[in-house]
Amino acid sequence: MFAGYFKISAAAVAQIFLLSAIGYFLVKKNTLGPQCLNTLSRLVVEVTLPLMIFCKLIREFSFSRYPEWWIFPLASLAITAAGFIIGGIFSIFFNGRQHKLQFLSLTTFQNSGYLPLGLVTALLAKAQADQMLIYLFLLLMGFNLLVWSLGVYLLTFQRSKKFELGSLFSPPVAATVITLMLVFLGLGRFVPDFLYKPLRAVGECTVPIALFIVGGSLALVELKRIDKKAIALLVLAKNIILPAAGFLALLAFHVRGMGGLLVIMQLAMPSATTLSLIVSHYKKEDLLVSQGIFFTHLAGIVTIPVFLSLYFALSVIK
Repeated sequence: MFAGYFKISAAAVAQIFLLSAIGYFLVKKNTLGPQCLNTLSRLVVEVTLPLMIFCKLIREFSFSRYPEWWIFPLASLAITAAGFIIGGIFSIFFNGRQHKLQFLSLTTFQNSGYLPLGLVTALLAKAQADQMLIYLFLLLMGFNLLVWSLGVYLLTFQRSKKFELGSLFSPPVAATVITLMLVFLGLGRFVPDFLYKPLRAVGECTVPIALFIVGGSLALVELKRIDKKAIALLVLAKNIILPAAGFLALLAFHVRGMGGLLVIMQLAMPSATTLSLIVSHYKKEDLLVSQGIFFTHLAGIVTIPVFLSLYFALSVIK
């Protein structure tokens, strides 16, 4: 049974990493430069992803259909806390505050959006994927608030709040909040098809472009001086121990179905590429962040299908 689920999960992971590989080689061949990659990233964050969220929630979400919707933003807090605790335990092996905090950031924050978007569409049937995407968008609302507050604090290691408050309400977060308000007020049904259909078409461009960005970002990582000890500890903590602990917790609390799948998927994700953007934006020395992002993604090719297969084999997804 596990072998069968592993083949399915590995095939889905292979699809998203193939799309990422296209972005990787486009950057390596200088077909896409850093500036172009930045433009694509802004396109996704400011246009296609917000439209994808809007179109998915406005027609398929309702508070009566999803009465426990509020659990998912809170779940992002629990997932972040789990990564923070695991990272805190392993950070005792590091000397120097900056090394500790960069390691802690890499274990705390996962690639919560781009890779799961691709994985959901590749792994699940359409009805299940539509439901999972709603769960994912609700979870991302909490994650984005955390990474641009706690994440900035850890990587800048300053006690004063130096991050921009506006970044907390990024376009995807704003799109989620505004659309939920429209649904709550019953205004979603007034969005006409002639407007909805082109907006949905633009939103559907999100997944391939986002995966190109992931691959292209990895291509820009410099690997001149690899900290082998730090990378080994990071892969152990992030790619193995964290999802294993989450898997055991799901079994212990009898969490099944799509909600449990979302949790184990998030816990199995590699470190967030957003962390490299924070380091660059705040002009901090990148001691470990880029290396960590690269190698946790590389390890994820194997570890992600392993933990997804374990979940599928011991749980029932209906």
